[in-house]
Amino acid sequence: MRVSRLLLVTLRDDPAEAEIPSHRLLLRAGYIRRVSSGIYAYLPLLWRVLQKIAAIVREEMNAIGALETLLPQLQPAELWRRSGRWAGYTAGEGIMFHLEDRQGREMGLGPTHEEVITDLAADLIRSYRQLPVCLYQIQTKFRDEIRPRFGLMRGREFIMKDAYSFHADEACLRSTYEAMDSAYRRIFERCGLRAVAVEADSGAIGGSASQEFMVTAEAGEDLVLSSPDGRYGANQERAVSLPADPVPLEISECRELSTPGTASIEALCSGHGFDPTQTVKVLLLLARFADGGLQPLLVSLRGDQQLNEVKLANAVATRQPPCGGLLDITPLTAEQVEAEGLKPLPFGFVGPHLEDAVLKGARRWQPRFLRLADPTAVDLQRFVCGANATDSHLAGAAWGELTPAPEAVDLRAAQPGDRCLHDPFQRLEAARGIEVGHIFQLGRKYSEALDARFTTEGGVEEALWMGCYGIGVSRLAQAAVEQHHDGAGIRWPVAIAPFELLIVIASAQDPLQVSLAEQLYERLTAAGVEVLLDDRDERAGVKFKDADLIGIPWRLVVGRGAAEGRVEVVERAVGERRDLEVDAAVADLTAAISRQRSRRPGV
Repeated sequence: MRVSRLLLVTLRDDPAEAEIPSHRLLLRAGYIRRVSSGIYAYLPLLWRVLQKIAAIVREEMNAIGALETLLPQLQPAELWRRSGRWAGYTAGEGIMFHLEDRQGREMGLGPTHEEVITDLAADLIRSYRQLPVCLYQIQTKFRDEIRPRFGLMRGREFIMKDAYSFHADEACLRSTYEAMDSAYRRIFERCGLRAVAVEADSGAIGGSASQEFMVTAEAGEDLVLSSPDGRYGANQERAVSLPADPVPLEISECRELSTPGTASIEALCSGHGFDPTQTVKVLLLLARFADGGLQPLLVSLRGDQQLNEVKLANAVATRQPPCGGLLDITPLTAEQVEAEGLKPLPFGFVGPHLEDAVLKGARRWQPRFLRLADPTAVDLQRFVCGANATDSHLAGAAWGELTPAPEAVDLRAAQPGDRCLHDPFQRLEAARGIEVGHIFQLGRKYSEALDARFTTEGGVEEALWMGCYGIGVSRLAQAAVEQHHDGAGIRWPVAIAPFELLIVIASAQDPLQVSLAEQLYERLTAAGVEVLLDDRDERAGVKFKDADLIGIPWRLVVGRGAAEGRVEVVERAVGERRDLEVDAAVADLTAAISRQRSRRPGV
């Protein structure tokens, strides 16, 4: 390929819309162009990168026996209603683009395909003899992101590989899950990425177990907590740890304490000499469900701890009767209380003993609190808490005396520096990560909802066991740039680079340089090297800047040494430059590129 025919348009300045290095570089280097908010065109250079990533993914999926398919992007709402996710994806999280066709049927553009694939399995799989089976696809997905940002990292349209497996029992599911785990590790290694696997929350997909694969990078949206010994890692949504030991409260009986103007833990402790670990803070929230239900929550945590909203959502969703799914949980406000026709609540001074009677007469809310408490709060023998009266707290309160202890459930957010569960002498360390893959053990959630059943060897009908496995192909491409760049531009790993070698003609006006470059282009192409020839009639400085910017792994410069049969070889990743005789340069380049190419399965 010749640069003169590539439609390469590079930018000298950083686009205003780009917030992180990889986004800036992909725009500047002519890999992508923004069409609309969260929607990008993949230009020829990036399309070659995406094709290479997809090829690696296909090879690894095929190697473990997965079968490629292609599912419809347009999905009927009825399937999603049967799984209970339609309201959550359209009204709650609101990430599904949805529409009505001319017959008035509701449809959605697929952000994921659990419902469609399970419906197909219900129609195609009848017997245990057909199991296990794993289907995968590589296609465009859609998410109506509230705030698209970071280019391909969080867009409204993106390319994804998603796979779905079906099994006769849980043991078989676990076996495929482990095979996928190994395949994913090979994929990221072959793509030249440093990725770590961490425990993750299953989120809206659901299931009993899940694991994320994170590319470590400063611009990552996710916080990963891990132990120094490498035995534990999880994203912050899922992470667990040992909290600091509380400072004992030397008060033997409960008494009321006047605390005017101290509506926060910080003000209470600084004004009255308490340690935050001696306090219980109470959060009043409201859970909204797809069937219209509104459930007030009373959540207690130790004063030094922060609420993990994902853990809370999971706890609430599993403790409520079937209601079409949890849409969201938001803090209660004085305005909401007034709108329900209730008396004002003492926000900032609420204690865990707030009675359900304060909800009596609510117009839409359930008339009782769902009460939950983190173990850090429940384990306190004596504590300080709100007195349910403005400007007043209780000091020396105790569970049982004040009020029965609520149900204890892990609700706290683990923090960097916390002690590890597996080894209290190890402390959690934090790093930023970009999620590029996620695998789930779904169990029977979707097969039971969509009646996907099979006949066992014993002649009994049972719901299928399922797994789900995703890789963000377009996100992976940008994550590679985030992990492999410098001040001058991109530094692609050879395995996924759009081209392996860039030949730069220093002066297109020099017939000797042009002739030698053309000979090298033909010779290296014939040797199987993917070569891009910069044949533009531009100044050498412009070509060299563009070469650094677009990040082709190897560069061969044909310049003044052409008359003596010598060229310059540059390795982009390390900046090493060597002046070599032409034949030696060809031999060195073909050998080096061959070594750096992606390892194939079984090789």
